[in-house]
Amino acid sequence: MNELINITLNENHEPVVSGRQLHETLGVKTAYKDWFPRMTEYGFVEGEDFNPLKIEQVRQEGARKVKRQIEDHVLKLDMAKEIAMIQRTDKGKEVRTYFIQVEKDFNSPEKIMARALLMADKKVHKLEAQIEADRPKVLFADAVSASKSSCLIGELAKILKQNGIDIGQNKLFQWLRSNGYLISRRGDSWNQPTQKSMDLELFELKKTNINHADGHTTTNTTTKVTGKGQQYFVNKFLNQERLTI
Repeated sequence: MNELINITLNENHEPVVSGRQLHETLGVKTAYKDWFPRMTEYGFVEGEDFNPLKIEQVRQEGARKVKRQIEDHVLKLDMAKEIAMIQRTDKGKEVRTYFIQVEKDFNSPEKIMARALLMADKKVHKLEAQIEADRPKVLFADAVSASKSSCLIGELAKILKQNGIDIGQNKLFQWLRSNGYLISRRGDSWNQPTQKSMDLELFELKKTNINHADGHTTTNTTTKVTGKGQQYFVNKFLNQERLTI
């Protein structure tokens, strides 16, 4: 059967047609803007049977082309069939017969199987893309969850680089101070965790006693990132599109 009206599929893979194209094919003399509201009075519901659609129309006015938006509607096939029947014309009967034939073909076992395979293929590609996008996060989460050891901030910078975050040790120290994770005040506590960081268990302090040749002893304090802190910071960077570093 020759194609009378272009039929497409909506996001739910249901056959739909353009209201304006249906109006033109039926040969309706009434303007579309007046005709379509009258058709909806037969009990059709927006969002169920049809949806409005804005389309761009280009018209030649003298020497220039003028663009304007006009309203069209996306109609489900059942609505389009009923509208064709309502016209009570030979053209309306022809269009309705055409829709019935299209519907039979659409619901044939072969076409149903083809659509099912297409939908499954799209879902697989979408899932594969999501897995690929999440892979660095998954790898990191697995690595950290398997390790309970803490690391130096310089080592955290290397982990970040391996996960696509372009940051070095000095910039990471700066970012941690600027964002309230490390103390920024110069003095003995500089670069040590803030109270917020300690409450979140992101860091721990390692104290090392150093015995000097003259007999006196000093204590060196090193800030280390806990396993929980490593996971926290890498996920924080990965889950934000852009960080000021």
